[in-house]
Amino acid sequence: MIFRDRLDAGRRLGEALAGWRGSRPLVLAIPRGAVPMAAVVADALDGELDVVLVHKLGLPWNPEYAVGAIDESGWSFVSDPAHGDVGGLEAEKRHRLAQLRERRALYSPGRPPADAHDRVTIIVDDGLATGATMIAALHAVRSQGPQRLICAVPVAAAESLARVQALADEVVCLFAPQDFRAVGQFYCDFDQVEDAEVVACLQRSRAAGAKPAGG
Repeated sequence: MIFRDRLDAGRRLGEALAGWRGSRPLVLAIPRGAVPMAAVVADALDGELDVVLVHKLGLPWNPEYAVGAIDESGWSFVSDPAHGDVGGLEAEKRHRLAQLRERRALYSPGRPPADAHDRVTIIVDDGLATGATMIAALHAVRSQGPQRLICAVPVAAAESLARVQALADEVVCLFAPQDFRAVGQFYCDFDQVEDAEVVACLQRSRAAGAKPAGG
């Protein structure tokens, strides 16, 4: 299965999640790549769009490989205990936490994050490689007491999918290939999403939600 782009993947996810239309779900995107996709899902389900802020933790000599993740409260985990005492990891946590706080100020100026308490809440990412950021996102949102917590991704590594299933009430994944190497291999267009696009998506969604019904 190959997706044209994130919007195509979002449309397909929206179809797979159609049963939640009418429940006014909270759709939380993991920035930045998942935000345009989650906006499509939120539109399809007549839901509310917001972001859940988490960031992978990398090692000094391999920053792209996720050995864990951190959320904006400062909670973090490391997937391999052997990496727990690695020099530089505490500095990496401080750096990523500062980044998350900057992003919150940029994405949601003057407003608190959407509250997942007692709501059907769907966390969307554009794919699971190690699954680290999704694990952190599910942990962060579970602490708010959602009515139902759903992980929704177009594609995932089978091992990572297994890791997140224990943390969500429901997992929706369109494709879990055995030959998974990277999320981007399953998209024709996988260009980087910039902060400006994230802000624009959130502003459009908030403006639409503020309109009177039928307006």
